[in-house]
Amino acid sequence: MNRQQLVEQIRRKKSYLCVGLDTDITKIPPHLNSFPNPVLEFNKAIIDATRELCVAYKINTAFYEVMGVKGWETMEKTVHYIGNDHFTIADAKRGDIGNTSTQYARAFFKTLPFDAITVAPYMGEDSVKPFLEYEDKWAIVLGLTSNKGANDFELQKAGEGLLYEKVLHTVSKWGNPGNLMFVIGATQAEEFTNIRQITPDHFYLVPGVGAQGGSLKEISEKALNRDCGLLVNASRSIIYAGNGEDFAGKAGKTAAGYAAEMAAYLKKNAII
Repeated sequence: MNRQQLVEQIRRKKSYLCVGLDTDITKIPPHLNSFPNPVLEFNKAIIDATRELCVAYKINTAFYEVMGVKGWETMEKTVHYIGNDHFTIADAKRGDIGNTSTQYARAFFKTLPFDAITVAPYMGEDSVKPFLEYEDKWAIVLGLTSNKGANDFELQKAGEGLLYEKVLHTVSKWGNPGNLMFVIGATQAEEFTNIRQITPDHFYLVPGVGAQGGSLKEISEKALNRDCGLLVNASRSIIYAGNGEDFAGKAGKTAAGYAAEMAAYLKKNAII
């Protein structure tokens, strides 16, 4: 999916919601355990309940890799079930020397049909470039994350600024706003104004809304740009909104709440 198609989806649906399919088999409703593939049944029900309310799905690969071969098969079936009308993200946080990153890119862009993959920039340009070589595919590079460990490196001084600022300045030159996004944690809301000044045209994948306590209002006020420029992810607050046979309906209701709030911010900023 290219940038124009993504923006068109945002404007049509009046939403910049990304639903995180971080599916933990120990947390899904018990009645699904009677199915041959409980995780896949859960994912399909969540997707059916939310597909008209969101523009993207993010699959955290760790929750599938832990199940071995069956997990990889479930991930593949899930991304195919989502289809081509949503932006699909492999939250895999890959990044290695060039020839290894080349294989990672092939794995998630060719073997699996994801639109984007999250990438760690620590090893530099040659570890990120292979992900930027595919047409209509995206690298989503870690910028400023929402975890406490962000204080260990990302928020430390590096020259005249902070390390995360150097990452944004440097990495933004490796690609362009049509193939490169940044992960910016919702719990870092006080930094969003500065971040938008550094990268005015890029999209941000923003985890941390919902269970982690990030403010959708504050992020939207500080970081929306003319094309929206945000994919705000909610995982646990949506997919685990209920634990009974009506779990999908409750997930859809929670997603609808986020989407309604987003529509108001899009309208306020004349994006729709």
